[in-house]
Amino acid sequence: MTWTGIGSASDEIVRKRINREPLPLVAIGLPWLSIILASMASFSPIIASAPVLPPVAYMMLLGWRTMRPGMLPVWAGLPLGLIDDLYSGQPFGSGILLWSLTMLAMELIDERFLWRSFAQDWLAASVLTTAYLVLCATVAGFATSFPLPLVILPQLLLSAMMFPVIAGIIGLLDRLRLLPLKRL
Repeated sequence: MTWTGIGSASDEIVRKRINREPLPLVAIGLPWLSIILASMASFSPIIASAPVLPPVAYMMLLGWRTMRPGMLPVWAGLPLGLIDDLYSGQPFGSGILLWSLTMLAMELIDERFLWRSFAQDWLAASVLTTAYLVLCATVAGFATSFPLPLVILPQLLLSAMMFPVIAGIIGLLDRLRLLPLKRL
C-alpha cells in the first residue's frame, strides 16, 4: 500500500479552507446595503395616525457604528442621510444634517469611551435616537406649521426598546459579512 496520493488530496482541501477572506464587495457593501434597505421600511403597509415605526435605518446606522466603529467612515452620514431623505418623507436635507451630526457624535463617543459595554452602547443609541426623533419632529413641524412633540412619545419608547433587536440583526449580518466566500 502506498501513501503517495492520499496526502496531496487532503492537503488541497485544507489549503482551500485556510487563508480565505470574505469577498470585499460583501464585506464592505453589506453595511451600506442594509442601511439603504432599512431606509425603505417607511414604504411598509403600516397605516397609523401618528408616527409609530421607529427610524429603522437610523438605528441600523447606530448599530453598525457601535458594533464596528471603523466600518463606516465619518462622512457616511451624508450619502446615507440623503437616501433616507428620499424615502422618509422628511424635508430634504434634515436627514443629511442629522445623520452627519450623528456620525460626528459617535466619533466623539468612540474617542471618549474606548471600551464600552452593550448597556453604554444602548444608552448612547437611545439618547441619539431620541434627539434625532425630536429634531425630525421639530423640522417637520416647521415645514407644516404644526408642532408634533407629544405625538412621538410611543415612537421614542419603541425605538429605545428595539435597539437590542436591531443590534442582534446587525450581529447576524456581520457574521454573514465575514463568511469566507469565493463567489456570490
